[in-house]
Amino acid sequence: MGRPRVHDENTAAALLAAAERLLQERGAAALSLREVATAAGTSTQAIYSLFGSKEALLGALGAHAMKLLHAGVDAIPVTDDPRHDLVEAALMFRRFALDHPALFEMSFQRVDPAVRPRFRATAAEALAALMRRFEPLAAAGLLGGHSVPEAVMAFDGLCEGMAVAEVRGIPFGLDPERMWRAASWALLTGLAA
Repeated sequence: MGRPRVHDENTAAALLAAAERLLQERGAAALSLREVATAAGTSTQAIYSLFGSKEALLGALGAHAMKLLHAGVDAIPVTDDPRHDLVEAALMFRRFALDHPALFEMSFQRVDPAVRPRFRATAAEALAALMRRFEPLAAAGLLGGHSVPEAVMAFDGLCEGMAVAEVRGIPFGLDPERMWRAASWALLTGLAA
């Protein structure tokens, strides 16, 4: 009979939460596995047992970010107005970036080449979920000759750029959510032109 598992999914979740907090405070370069373990109430052995290395822990954080985005896209109700649904997707991305600025930065802005491959598949799944939201626009002829991947790339670029500006504290005026709605609506209606 094998030894019982000492480190389980709860330990992994605690380590990811601690790593995200410390990543926000110190950045990826200064992230210490010992501090992550201490903050999670466990040992560095738990990190090595569950993840294998610092890069793998950061990769798991990247995968966690992509799972949050994938779940966020899937949670948006499908209506008879796919543009409206995509505006809601933009707002969901905004909430993600504001609620998880460290995950946003490490997953989108400062992706370590040693870490990115560790969450590439999860990122592709999240992107596929977003692409499915664009298919009704393509079917209705509302992409103006652009392909779904081209439209998704433009949408993603808009969302990432607006998120960078807002996370950095660049003011949009009185109502940032209104600006996100207006910008994403303008992009989506502009694609059809």
